Amino acid sequence: MSSAALKLEPVVSVTDWVAIVRTLGKDFEDRAVGHDQHREFVAANYADLREKRLFSAGIPTELGGGGASHEELCEVVRELGRHCGSTALAFAMHTHPVATNVYKHLRGDEAASNALRRIAAKELVIAGTGANDWLGSSGQVEPVEGGYRVNAHKRFVSGSAGADLFVTSANHEGAEGSEVLHFAVPFDHEGVHLVETWDALGMRGTGSHDVILEDVFLPEDSIVLRRPSGDWHPMWNVVIPTAMPLITAAYVGLAEAAVELAKTAAMRRGVELAPVVGEMTTALTVAQLAFDDMVRMNDNHGFTPTLEAANAILTRKAIVADAVKDTVELASELVGGPGFLRGHHMERIVRDVRAMHFHPLPVRRQRIFSGRIALGHEPIAS
Repeated sequence: MSSAALKLEPVVSVTDWVAIVRTLGKDFEDRAVGHDQHREFVAANYADLREKRLFSAGIPTELGGGGASHEELCEVVRELGRHCGSTALAFAMHTHPVATNVYKHLRGDEAASNALRRIAAKELVIAGTGANDWLGSSGQVEPVEGGYRVNAHKRFVSGSAGADLFVTSANHEGAEGSEVLHFAVPFDHEGVHLVETWDALGMRGTGSHDVILEDVFLPEDSIVLRRPSGDWHPMWNVVIPTAMPLITAAYVGLAEAAVELAKTAAMRRGVELAPVVGEMTTALTVAQLAFDDMVRMNDNHGFTPTLEAANAILTRKAIVADAVKDTVELASELVGGPGFLRGHHMERIVRDVRAMHFHPLPVRRQRIFSGRIALGHEPIAS
């Protein structure tokens, strides 16, 4: 059945996943300062999420998961962002490849269904390079007897410090030219090395370390996708509308937390700050409206994967990024000097939201991408 013809019934989870996260939120918020100051991975938060089976929440119940919809998962990430940006982002980086497999499962992809069953059975956690490799990739794949040998150095692997499976890709020079092979490999596989390099301005608790693949053997059947290197591939029309609302949700939650801090500070200082508060809440509303539209467009995995849909999502992500930045800057102004001190929640939020720029696509690249499409060209220059 084609995606265009598919009509999905709405999925309603019997579990209030957002309420579960809200009950965990105070602990996450209390731990956030230490994770940030010591650049420690949010391991205790991951343990709590795992105990509550949040990592399989988005997997359909018939496959052993919690049956949460895409919209519910976005709200989970958003709620996490209100308490700990690092936990929200790392969790989103696990959730979006799972959600992509749910999209495929709903369209009869047996390999995706089997992968989801394995994740749910053991509450496995995923980390990946995702769009960090974008249209090309890094590393090399060489054919060997029975499969392939991979050597690669991958960076910015968010959540890698707490993950079981590494989802990534590498280059292969085939008979028909350069291609990118996508695969998953367990973190405890021989030749997979986690190198603790993550020391960043913000999102310091995400454990986004380097991962080195050293002569890692991959069986032939472990390759889940082959695509030409450097070209726009239809897979991105599935990944972008699935992943970007989940990732963006973390930053909307951070902005909402910043506004609450700012309103509390402004109430103590007097009504003369009302114009700045109004400007801040207007910026937040822009971010929320654009984000809500991203979630609506996904339609709980019911969207049709087209270039136009991917472009619309990326455009809205750029709108959210600008509005979140404006919101947090104004919130920081309202909180004043205390928010400039290390250990204050506002100071951490100001740094954490800077990471939104790096998710696809950064604003200037998005404008080129969208402009080319508007003029009838391929989105990426060959």
